[in-house]
Amino acid sequence: MKQTLLCALMLTFATLPAGAANLVKTYSYFSVGGRTLGDIQNQLSKNGPEVKSTGSRHPGATKMAFTTRISYAQSAGSCRIADAAVTVKVKVILPEWRRPRKSDADVRLFWDTLSADIKRHEERHVEIAKNHARLLEDALKAAPPQKTCEQAKAKAAAIQAAELAMHDQDQVRFDRVEGVNFESRILRLMRYRMQRVQAGQLPPP
Repeated sequence: MKQTLLCALMLTFATLPAGAANLVKTYSYFSVGGRTLGDIQNQLSKNGPEVKSTGSRHPGATKMAFTTRISYAQSAGSCRIADAAVTVKVKVILPEWRRPRKSDADVRLFWDTLSADIKRHEERHVEIAKNHARLLEDALKAAPPQKTCEQAKAKAAAIQAAELAMHDQDQVRFDRVEGVNFESRILRLMRYRMQRVQAGQLPPP
């Protein structure tokens, strides 16, 4: 499989009012047709979500937005962050195969394996984002007092920028590792799935 079948991440950031630190997740699906592996690959390339950062379409994507709410407490000679809440809102986009009635068993096995791996990949992107949302909230709450609230706001902005930069790096690193291991991982997963089918632990594809 070509690396074009790897899932991609779309990331945006906004500072908007939000609730307590949490995750808001939704799913959407796009249709994939075809009877052969080549047909499926073409459909994924044609119908998959377009990712602005790469300028191409991918078999899956996770769109996400971080939102923060920060309150400040001012006293004589200082200002501190009184409270901070971070929410990450994600939309996971996954493929859905319109399976022909007489599709080959090996094609069905491949699709079951690939689609499960795409979903796992995107869910891991969500986990990375959620972890960094928690780290961001903790870092904001632990920020030292500043002389003025303007300085406290500047400190909060710096904390957010640093944490989101680390988030981006972790997401890119994850994609890089997944890309290197893609073919071997899919082959290993297909063998494992077939063994489970033969052992009666999974229904036939």
